[in-house]
Amino acid sequence: MSTAQDRGPVFDGVKIGRPATGALIDAGYRSLAGLPANMDELLALHGVGPRAVRLLDAARRGDPG
Repeated sequence: MSTAQDRGPVFDGVKIGRPATGALIDAGYRSLAGLPANMDELLALHGVGPRAVRLLDAARRGDPG
């Protein structure tokens, strides 16, 4: 039986969806501050798409929307 925790659709306060959240956590990311300077690098992770990257980048820059 698996004991994997449901990581939900939110990463560090940003609603990006379960696949993207899981991909970031599996890759070792734990916060917006820990994401790479070139956010496009995240597109190589299975489950992270352009929308998630846009939302994360906006949140990191402090852009509300």
